[in-house]
Amino acid sequence: MSKFVKNLMIQELVDRWDGVEQLMTVDTTGLTAEENVALRRRFRGKGVSMMVIRNSLARRAAEGTSLAPAFEGASGMMAAIWGGEDVVALAKEVMSVADGGEFKKFSPIGGVLDGEALSADDVKAVSKWPTRTEMLSTLMGQVMGPAMTLSGQLLGPGKLLASQVKKKSEEEAGEA
Repeated sequence: MSKFVKNLMIQELVDRWDGVEQLMTVDTTGLTAEENVALRRRFRGKGVSMMVIRNSLARRAAEGTSLAPAFEGASGMMAAIWGGEDVVALAKEVMSVADGGEFKKFSPIGGVLDGEALSADDVKAVSKWPTRTEMLSTLMGQVMGPAMTLSGQLLGPGKLLASQVKKKSEEEAGEA
């Protein structure tokens, strides 16, 4: 491959990875063409991009970015996966494919999160974290909990008093 073509490919990678902060690397060696197409279709449905690239080109494209640790010391065949709702959703999708029986030769290699390299075990650990949506719902529950308790404590005595007044008025109406 000529130097000109390599530089074009590197520039294409740089453009694709512009703004990408998290990336996972996976081993796709041994997947058939049909499995590869099915895997890409599955990822595309979740807003995830997958690209099989040469390690040397990936290293050069990621040089000076937060993605560089993902490709340091990389060897052998690998694919880069990025996108999705957030890094946890991406890791969950990678692990669901790896643990599922449909693509037996698919396995995580590592990745990068906030400029720090991840191992395959780290990817598995990240996949067990709550997603952004789950975290927001938990946070909202914690924020709203004290307010709901206070509201109940303020309205409770008033409701009790109102029910007693109503009962007393009904008793007086019944006597008359």
